[in-house]
Amino acid sequence: MASVNASNNDLHVRVVSRHIVKASPHSTKPHVLAVSNLDLVPQPIQTTMFCIYPRPPAGGDFTAIVAAFEANLPSFLDHFYPFAGRISTDTTTGLPELHCNNHGAELVVGEADVALPSLDYGTTTASVRRVQQPYSQDIALSVQLVSFACGGFAVAWCTNHVLADGSSLSALVSAWSELSRSGTSTLPAAFLPNHDRSVFRPRATPCYSASFDEELTPLDDVKRQVNVLTTQESFVERLYYIEASQIARLRESASTNLEGGDRRATRVEAVSAYIWKALAGVVCTAGDTSCRMQWWVDGRRRLTTTRPPEAMRNYIGNVTTAIVREASVDEVQRMPLADVAAMVGEVINAPDYDKHFQELVDWVEEHKARRYVETASLGLGSPTVGVTAFTSFPLDTDFGFGHAAMATAASSQSQTTRLCSGFFQITARPGGDGSWIVNAYLWPRLAAAFESDEPRVFKPITAEYLGLLAP
Repeated sequence: MASVNASNNDLHVRVVSRHIVKASPHSTKPHVLAVSNLDLVPQPIQTTMFCIYPRPPAGGDFTAIVAAFEANLPSFLDHFYPFAGRISTDTTTGLPELHCNNHGAELVVGEADVALPSLDYGTTTASVRRVQQPYSQDIALSVQLVSFACGGFAVAWCTNHVLADGSSLSALVSAWSELSRSGTSTLPAAFLPNHDRSVFRPRATPCYSASFDEELTPLDDVKRQVNVLTTQESFVERLYYIEASQIARLRESASTNLEGGDRRATRVEAVSAYIWKALAGVVCTAGDTSCRMQWWVDGRRRLTTTRPPEAMRNYIGNVTTAIVREASVDEVQRMPLADVAAMVGEVINAPDYDKHFQELVDWVEEHKARRYVETASLGLGSPTVGVTAFTSFPLDTDFGFGHAAMATAASSQSQTTRLCSGFFQITARPGGDGSWIVNAYLWPRLAAAFESDEPRVFKPITAEYLGLLAP
C-alpha cells in the first residue's frame, strides 16, 4: 500500500493490480529505435499527463473504465509500438535508445480512500502527484487508473521526456480517446503517429552558430549551478486557472494602442506580456535592472522547408526549442501591454526555425557526451520565467466517459532540483470552455504579485472550479 501524508488528511492508494499489456501479436517486428538528437536535449526524466475525471455519467463506473483500457490498449499500442518497448542505454555510446520489443506497457489499477473534492488543488504535489505510483526507469509507458471514494477517477499517462514532448504526450491521450470512442482497432489518418526519428539527421559536417555554446550549459557542471537548498527555499508551486473572459480581456488590451498600426495579439502573447510586466515589477523592487522570458516553441508547425509537413504533423518525439529574450525592467514596466505583447511575438517568430533546428541537431551531434540544459533555466544572471503552452495543439480527454475536469502535465523534479528559474505551463481546460489551467513554479514574491492583483487573472484551482462538488 502506498501512502502519502498531506496537511489535512492522509491519502492511501491501494494498488489493486499491476500487469503488462502488449501490442497485438501481428504488430511491428522488434527493433531498436535510436532517439534523435532533439530527444537528447531534454533531460531524461519521467513525465506524466494527469487527467482528473468526475463521476462518469449513468451507465459508467470504474469497472467499465478498467475494462475499456484492458480491451483497447493492445490495438492502441499497435499504433504506438515504441511505447510497448523498454528504454535502454547503448553500451557503446552511453546514449539512451528504445528497444521496441513488445515487452509491453504497464497498466496499474488503484483505489484511493478519499473523495476527489478533498484534495488540495493548490499545487500538483498536493493533488495529482499524490496518486501516481512509482514505475521503473526503463518503462516507456505506464498507464495508471485510480478510483476515488466519490466515484471520480484519475488517469495518469506516465512516460519519459526522452521519448515525448508536450505535443507527443497530448497526442497519446487524444489518440487513445479517438480509438476508444470509435470502437474500432484502427486510427483515422489524421491521428496516425510518425515515429521516424530519421527526419532529424545531422549534416555530414555539423555546422552551427556559436550562440548554442552560450544557450546550453552542461547539466553535470555543479560549479555553474545554484545549490539544492537555495532552490527549495526560493520557490513555491501553484495550480492556477485563468477564466476565458480574463484571457479575452488581456488579449484585447494587448491588441490596441500599438505604434505603427493595429496588431491582433495571440492569447499566449497576451498572457506572456502580463507575466513579463509582473516579473519586471517584482525584479525592480528587488533592485535588479533586467529580467528574461523564455518560451518553449513547438517546431512541428514552423518547420516548412527542410522537412515535409506530413512528417511533422503527427511526429512523436521531441521537436521543441527554447527562445529567450532579456529586457530592462524599466523598459518592460513603461511599455503598454500591447507593445510588450508585440515584443513577445517578435521574439517567438523571429528565428528561421528550419535553420535553427538543423543547427541544434548539428550542435548536439558534437556534444552528445554530456547532458545539457538551457542556460537561462539555471537561475544565474537576471531572473527568468519560462512559458510552455499546450494550447497550440489539441488535447482530447473524452474516451467515452466524458471530458476530464482537469488535465495537466508534470515532470519528476528529482533531476531538476538545481534549476532556479520560474516556470508556467499552460493547458486548455478540457471540454472547450476557453479557460486555461496553469501549473506554475515561481518565486513567492511573484506569486504574491499575481495573487494581489485586481482584477485577478491567476486564480487558485479549487474542487468547485473543477466541478467536482455535488450540485
